[in-house]
Amino acid sequence: MRLTSRRSFLSTAAQLTVLPTIAATTASEILFAADKAPVRKFTLDLRCGSIGVGADQQRAIELAQRFGFESVNAEPGYLVKLSDSELADLQAELAAKSLVWGAAGLPVEFRKDDQSFLDDLKQLPAQAAALQKAGVDRIGTWLMPRHDSLTYVENFRRHARRLSGCCRILADYGLRFGMEYVGPKTLWASSRHSFIHTMAETKELISEMNVTNAGFILDSWHWYTAHETVDDLKTLSNKDIIACDLNDAPVGIEIDEQLDNQRELPCATGVIDLAAFLNTLAEIGYDGPIRAEPFNKALNQMDDEPAVAATAAAMKKAFTLVEDG
Repeated sequence: MRLTSRRSFLSTAAQLTVLPTIAATTASEILFAADKAPVRKFTLDLRCGSIGVGADQQRAIELAQRFGFESVNAEPGYLVKLSDSELADLQAELAAKSLVWGAAGLPVEFRKDDQSFLDDLKQLPAQAAALQKAGVDRIGTWLMPRHDSLTYVENFRRHARRLSGCCRILADYGLRFGMEYVGPKTLWASSRHSFIHTMAETKELISEMNVTNAGFILDSWHWYTAHETVDDLKTLSNKDIIACDLNDAPVGIEIDEQLDNQRELPCATGVIDLAAFLNTLAEIGYDGPIRAEPFNKALNQMDDEPAVAATAAAMKKAFTLVEDG
């Protein structure tokens, strides 16, 4: 509350002390409500590909509205084909459906050979321009935590060089870029050379990239499998976080034995402390999308609408950990 507004209210509340007790009680309740900060700013996001649902951009928007999501993943490959007027119409449609954009996936293959990277990089300005015209301002990717031939340092230098190049293009179109570290030991220890798999290491990569628009895609699963804590989350600010995934873990498996492609929907098991995770994000003012990415066989085998419905129910249950907290 602004100081002038607070003083005005306190003056009014003081005058109420001469009225019956119920009036004073009402003033106290109003003051408490006025001082209470917003519980959350992040959005309930739908990313169909992460839950095994094959949907184009238009279908994803329809599903997001039908099942009570607040934001939806953006598809660069679809948006780049639209005219300026079609992009404007799509923005208007989102607003009419009470939706906003979540984040887009980076359409650049940066993990393989130089030619593949350069070919995709040439297409990035047009795709970034389409995202900007559609109103999208977040984009991201994930980091493979291992390599068969490149040492950690060689891989680090290549990631810094290639991804900083992407970032400079994205910055020209107002896009913030997030990177997701991958935490399970069963993955990063499975090749000859391990690579970035923690928050601290990702910070080092961001620093080396030396750009202003790079940050994190957080994931409760990777936070858990990297043995990280609330204190680690509190080292980040809202501007550091581009997007966020929310998942639970199977029961009866030690952290270092968890497999990356065998996760659970949020709040399915209670193995991961999602209350601590979400409340910390709310505390630091994170205002971006949060979506499920369970890589769950049972969910993937469902028809599209039941899968979206199950995801929506799980996500809404998880969000009550903040809203009821």
